Amino acid sequence: MLAALREEFAAIPGIHVSENVPLSGLTRFGIGGPARLLVDAGSEEALATAIAILRETGIPHALIGGGTNLVASDDGFPGAVLRFTANRIDVQGAMVMAQAGVSLQEVVDLTIQFGLRGLETMAGIPGWVGGAVYGNAGAYGHSVEERIAWVRVFDGVNFRDISNLECKFQYRESVFKTRKDWIVVAAGLRLEHADATELRATADRILDIRNQKYPPDMRCAGSIFKNLMLRDLPATLRPGIPESVVREGKVPSAYFLEQVGAKGMANDSIRVADYHANLIYNSGSGTARSVREMIETLRLRVQQNYGLVLEEEVQYL
Repeated sequence: MLAALREEFAAIPGIHVSENVPLSGLTRFGIGGPARLLVDAGSEEALATAIAILRETGIPHALIGGGTNLVASDDGFPGAVLRFTANRIDVQGAMVMAQAGVSLQEVVDLTIQFGLRGLETMAGIPGWVGGAVYGNAGAYGHSVEERIAWVRVFDGVNFRDISNLECKFQYRESVFKTRKDWIVVAAGLRLEHADATELRATADRILDIRNQKYPPDMRCAGSIFKNLMLRDLPATLRPGIPESVVREGKVPSAYFLEQVGAKGMANDSIRVADYHANLIYNSGSGTARSVREMIETLRLRVQQNYGLVLEEEVQYL
């Protein structure tokens, strides 16, 4: 059936299909077995058609983006892995439309070039726009939600625009994490005019810091666990947290992880950085199983010592 499905996809304009594609090559962790089919849809029409075919045939399918925050199974995926790869950017005054398949860094660079403020603190965050909206990506006290005017989604039947409010953004959260049937296809960003030279200097400074913490060639997904809101911590725990570690009302998960000895831990080729307790990376031939074992070990240590349950930022396939 998959062979016939491949031929059907290949005949659809805007779709590129490949067989037995290693997911390790599609994820920043460099981990994952083969996807039986990889289906790249380059237009809204192609995406809708691909979804309809997959539902009709009943073939297992999953949607991914740039793979920067993804732990893919060592066994791969038995059906079709779908990506929406449309990557157009339109700039009209201080409004920017970016399709989900464009890299966030490309949008950052283009908006700076046009002298538009609002995304420069996102410099160096890997991944695509769709994933940034899905996870409400952010850094240095700012998140994508601050600039979202609308998000265009495919709800399985129709393409429609929804408002910022309807996205239900929270810290590293959005409605798309619960409505898995909604696919982000584009976002409208409301920015502000500013001096391009100053914006570039800010972005370059942030990019330099990020590259030191997360080298571009490091096979990792950035920070593994979400930070915690100080106000949400137990009253008995808050007084013991040094003021110096609190940032924008959040306590880094790295603080608790460091206290329980996370730095430098290893599980086969999966290691915790010796300079950052919330950074897990693949130092060699790491596996998804080893990543999950490490995550659970760290979570358990923090829970046993502090009564806190850390929530990971990474997604699983």
